[in-house]
Amino acid sequence: MDTPKETRFRQPADRGSGSDDPQIAQLYSHGRLVQMPTMRGRSQDLRERLLKHIATRAFEPGRTYSEPEVNAALMSVFDDYVALRRYLVETRNLTRDRAGREYRLPA
Repeated sequence: MDTPKETRFRQPADRGSGSDDPQIAQLYSHGRLVQMPTMRGRSQDLRERLLKHIATRAFEPGRTYSEPEVNAALMSVFDDYVALRRYLVETRNLTRDRAGREYRLPA
């Protein structure tokens, strides 16, 4: 029996994002982020939700990470892992010590 069109397209296909948010899921393909939303207008809210999602999926609360560990975790998510690391720190989804050697999720 065919599913009516309106219900067939309501939920996005699982793209490996690990998110229930369909807007975030749409940015992934095969478990990797393929598009970073801009910092302008309505996309800014999506970008902030996406960065929070990435931080909470990639890092454990209370654990300290070295820069190579952060890079390795982010490489598996997005090709430009250096920019992604910077975005996470700038939005305070990841904290970095003054020396830039230790990273952790904010308390």
